[in-house]
Amino acid sequence: MRIVLLMSIVLFVGVSCSQIKEKHITEVPQAELDTILLVDVRTPKEYNDGHLVNAMNIDWKSDDFKLGFETIDKDKTIYLYCRSGKRSADATRYLDSLGYKRVYSLKGGYVAYKEAQQ
Repeated sequence: MRIVLLMSIVLFVGVSCSQIKEKHITEVPQAELDTILLVDVRTPKEYNDGHLVNAMNIDWKSDDFKLGFETIDKDKTIYLYCRSGKRSADATRYLDSLGYKRVYSLKGGYVAYKEAQQ
């Protein structure tokens, strides 16, 4: 019985840790976006075609993605977004594995943000 209970706890903790932290991009107030590090993980071309105010660009598909975060404190709150949410979710998982404690993926991405602005 103890083994079953222990295995259940281990499984629960493992599943909990593997889930990414996310917020929907349209539900985050601009005041909150102004207080955190906002990172657009799209390509430079996508970024140059339009991006959120105060967002820095660190391309998820670039070989230098990890390098772009080397000077960023791992305790800093970081919000990542992309076109629709897939790349930012992948990048969130990756940064989490590197020890970044407060990294969030903004679900819906730039597409949802622009639609909400209309």
